[in-house]
Amino acid sequence: MKPIVTPEIQLTEHGTPGDRPVLLLHGGGGPATVLPWAERLAATRPAHVLTPTHPGWDGTPRPEETSTIAGLATAYAELLDARDLHDVTVVGNSIGGWVAAELALLGSPRTTRFVLVDAVGLEVPGQPVADFFALTPAELAQLSYADPQRYGIDPAALPPEARARMAANRPVIEDYAGRAMTDATLAGRLSGVTAPTLVVWGEADRIVTPDYGRAYAAAVPGAEFRLLPCTGHLPQVETPDLLTEAVWDFVTR
Repeated sequence: MKPIVTPEIQLTEHGTPGDRPVLLLHGGGGPATVLPWAERLAATRPAHVLTPTHPGWDGTPRPEETSTIAGLATAYAELLDARDLHDVTVVGNSIGGWVAAELALLGSPRTTRFVLVDAVGLEVPGQPVADFFALTPAELAQLSYADPQRYGIDPAALPPEARARMAANRPVIEDYAGRAMTDATLAGRLSGVTAPTLVVWGEADRIVTPDYGRAYAAAVPGAEFRLLPCTGHLPQVETPDLLTEAVWDFVTR
């Protein structure tokens, strides 16, 4: 499916407008890490899935006002206004989960539920986010997947343009999220979230551990925590059907 390009945000859509709207926010790996799941969700559930590319990722333009995680959240709130969408479920993985948390704090009347999937952004004593920038691709795979041999990516096997895109995304990730990928103020501010929130975590995630995920859920009033077996940092890649079940149970409850 071809992306729709707005002045600031490149957007890919799956499913039928009029079905339940889902805003799906990718992590540091870019939209390629979530687009197959977006298509799968729209094919198996009555969902209209909108997947933006965060400005700056994959060579897209990056306006100054979207140069922070909070800025991204504001841009997506404005996107929902522009599309006149209502009853939107926001699902975010990793950095996208952090953006989703900031979007929840904005209290947009267009968003009604939030799903944080192995999100970063929180400072948890004794549970640091793995230093993504110091890891080789093989080391990153070991921490990211329950089955790294099956799901890890060898950059040397990728086409040159894909390798170049991965390399170009790394400084963009650091600019947005910082090297630590945390915000010291986030934990205290999350007490202001009023929308129903589900925190989904892979039991084998070693980028941010399940205890980190439990701390995330504890910081959001009334949030549920759900642990997925045989799953690492990217459930939408490794166990997509388990993630679909968890999300759709939450959406339709």
